[in-house]
Amino acid sequence: MSDVKLQVGGRVYTVSTANGQEDKVRGLAQMVDDKISGMGKNATSNEAKNLLFAAILLADELTDARNAAQSHPPDPGIDTDALAIRLERVANALEGAASALEGEASAS
Repeated sequence: MSDVKLQVGGRVYTVSTANGQEDKVRGLAQMVDDKISGMGKNATSNEAKNLLFAAILLADELTDARNAAQSHPPDPGIDTDALAIRLERVANALEGAASALEGEASAS
């Protein structure tokens, strides 16, 4: 475990984290601090309330991101129209080959 000093909302906190996770924790704390700073006039003198509001704002952003990801799956990067045309050509070629083989089989 490693101790990391974080500055959030104008105060310094020391938290323990797994070795190798220090920079990630610092980055997350910076996100919380940015939210508190962005609250401007809405920030209060109550530290716990400011942290709660920052957490709620971040949770709201996370929820919006999750909902957007679920409703708009990422584009697979495949030209489905071109693929459909190629598959249609392959299907036609296979049907033609099958017909030719059937014709040869009935001629024998």
